[in-house]
This record gives sequence, C-alpha cells and structure tokens, in this order.
Amino acid sequence: MSKVLPAAGVEFALSVPVLVIGGGACGLVAALAAHDAGAEVLVLERDPSPSGSTAMSSGMIPAAGTSLQKARGVDDTPAIMAADIQAKAHGENDQAMVDAVCAASGPTVDWLVQQHKVPLKLVEGFLYPGHSKPRMHAPASRSGADLIAGLLAAANAAGIDIVCDATVTTLFADPDGRVRGVALSRPDGTTEQIGCDALVLACSGFGGNADLVKRHIPEIAGAQYYGHTGNRGDALLWGEALGAAVKHLGAYQGHGSLAMPHAVLITWALMMEGGFQVNANGERFSCEHDGYSEQAMRVIAQPGGFAWNIYDERLHKLGLDFEDYRDAMNGGAVKSADSIEALAALCGMPPKALAATLKETQALAAGQGQDRFGRDFSKKPALAPPFYAVKVTGALFHTQGGLSVDTEARVLRPDGQPLPNLLAGGGAACGLSGRGRDGYLSGNGLLMATVLGAKAGRSAAAIAAGRS
Repeated sequence: MSKVLPAAGVEFALSVPVLVIGGGACGLVAALAAHDAGAEVLVLERDPSPSGSTAMSSGMIPAAGTSLQKARGVDDTPAIMAADIQAKAHGENDQAMVDAVCAASGPTVDWLVQQHKVPLKLVEGFLYPGHSKPRMHAPASRSGADLIAGLLAAANAAGIDIVCDATVTTLFADPDGRVRGVALSRPDGTTEQIGCDALVLACSGFGGNADLVKRHIPEIAGAQYYGHTGNRGDALLWGEALGAAVKHLGAYQGHGSLAMPHAVLITWALMMEGGFQVNANGERFSCEHDGYSEQAMRVIAQPGGFAWNIYDERLHKLGLDFEDYRDAMNGGAVKSADSIEALAALCGMPPKALAATLKETQALAAGQGQDRFGRDFSKKPALAPPFYAVKVTGALFHTQGGLSVDTEARVLRPDGQPLPNLLAGGGAACGLSGRGRDGYLSGNGLLMATVLGAKAGRSAAAIAAGRS
C-alpha cells in the first residue's frame, strides 16, 4: 500500500481528466470546483460512503467577509482573520499562504452556499479561542456529518461520479513525477487501474498511522486517536516517494474534551462561556482559554489521564445546540446535581475541594483577584446551581503537517518548484497551525479542507485542460 511505481507500460482501462482521492470535505469541494471549471472529475473513496474526518467534527468552517457575516452585521476581513491565525501559531506559518487562504475563505463559503446550496449558517453567541470575530460557518446541527451530507448532495446534483469501497494502493508516475494514474482495490479483492491528467490528494493526514505518529509527534503517540481510521498517511508517503517537500510534521490538533469512555466530543464552547476543568482532586490545573488543542496534553498529564468539565444550566442549554453534546447526554455522559458537593460525590471527587474551586471561580467572575493561570473570568457569569459535569480525556484529532503546497494547492519539491500534476488539500497538505500542538486555531482543519480543496480542484482542471 502507498506505493509509487513507474507508469511505463501500464495500461488504464479508464482515464479521466481529474481524479480525486478521498471523499471527505476536501475531496468533495475539490470535485465541485473542478466540475465548475469545466473538467470531468472522478472521486475515489475507500469507505462504503463518503465521510472522512469531517464527519467526526463539528462541521465549522471559518471564513472572513462572507455574505452570511454581512447579513448579521459582522465586520470581518481576511486581514483580521490572518492576524488571528498567525497570532495563535506564533507567526510560524508562511504569511503568503495565510493571506491567500484567508482571502479565498469568504468567496469559498459564499460559493458553496449560493451556488451549491450547502446549508451553512453563521455560528453566533460565542467565540472559540483566538478568534476575534464570529466567523464559523456550519450546518444548523453543528454536525460534520451534516456538512458531508450537504456537500454530497451538491456533488450528486452536479452529476459528479463518486466510487466508494475503492482503496487506492498505488500511484503510477513518470520519472519527472507526473502521475499517470492509480491502482485501487475492492473489498472482494479485485483491482482496477484508472488514468488521469491531474491528481488531487484529499485523503487527509496520518493520525491513524501509529508508526508515523510515533515518528513525527511522539508526545501524543500514546493518546487516544479520535479521527478517521483511514487517515493512514497515504498522501504523505506518496508525496515523499514522488520527491515532494514536507513541512511541520510535528503539528497537530489535539482536544482536551473527549467524553470518556463514550468517545464523544464535548464542545469547548462550554469552557469559553464560563465552565472550567478540574482533575480527580477537584482542582483546576490550567487556563482553559488557551485553546482546546494544547489542553489535550494538559488533561492527559492529570492523575488517571482525565479531567472533569464543570458547568451549569445556562451552559448545558448552550451545549444542547450541538448534536455531539446531545449524543453524550443520551449516552449517560452528562451528570448533574443541585449542589456542587452532590456533583462532586457523583463524580468521585472530594466535595470540599470542588466547592473551593467553584468559590474561587465565582470570586474571579466578580472581579475579585487574579487567576493564577491567567484566565479572565470576569467577562462571563459565574456558575450557579444546578451544576453539570462530564468526564473527559485528551485525544489526537488530526495531524496538521503534510505536503508542502503553494497558494494554488500545487504540491512542491524541496526547491519550491511544483510537481507536474499533483495537488493536495486538507490534512494531506501542511496546515496553518505552526510547528506544534498550540498553534491550532479552531476550524483550521476545515478551512484547509474547503479553501485548499477548491483551489486544488480549479488547479487540477487547469492542468487537465493544458492551461497550466
């Protein structure tokens, strides 16, 4: 698997101008863009139906200057968004790439909504860490599965061919790196070979490959992986075999709020709007507002490798806006009690310790004193009974490093020159999260999946038509 072989002498029973590997958000958006640019396109998806990491997310796409923002009076610009991304990533991203992606984000969301009827809405009422403006766009359910459903409906309406249960194992290429086609296997053991003029790698990162995670991100190698198991690093391995450059392979998105043992994502909005995390001793251990990605390792470092999200009725109602949270509640992950002491008893924490922590946060919310972890509690209401708790752990969600690409999603060699006809987006390409775990700004994954996906599709169509 993940081989690159010489194309000389290989015959393809079928050939298409644009071939896309992966049917998640990146692949479907790339296919729509290639189709709209006039190219015939085929999507190959390993699963029985398209899903990918997108289906496991909250389905939120950050974008600046959209029609949906303007309709709600939100004054946001690509420059403001770019500054937010760079601030979170400590300036470690390529500025030209950040500027290009942010500039294209608004038009990409508008195109998906207006031309392809993907049902996105502006998410209001709270901001994720690092965002200075409301710019998340998601389905009403705030479910990645519904985002996939919307994109799939658009692809079907456009007449785009999607072949499922098709696992690509091999790329066939010329000595100069031009990909001539692929080999794929079916569940029944049969194989097929399909030729192409341009190839888009939209098959995500390497979070599901334990060996690659251990090699490139050893700090999180032992953590739970909450991502698509098909993210085996195929794009990275194929790209390297073709002579592509790679970048920021130590970058990743973690999350410090995965309900355990239920393995359901608990929205970080609960923390941003006034909730807090404690360990098994009922004590806070960090600034929850730094970001949920870096919080993953902080939670894992606590006794037993877990923490408790503590919040109240007001935040419980906010959580109910998220399908994942409703799933967690229906699965018995959410505990509640009329007093903090009773909640502590339900969770097996020392009642006095949890009560003292609550009292401290209430004082901070009233403007009394300074939080030793640097969080500002004064902007949100103090927690009030009844109280709620969810037991959570830290997890690896997806990798953020990958193939080096230019602003048109063309995969680059170490000398900066593009490979002849290879494009990449989403988790297959280097993201905008800097070098490590703390540079991830909420939504960066779907930002690169949609914006780079659209760029990759258009670039592929141009290559196939001989325009590039």
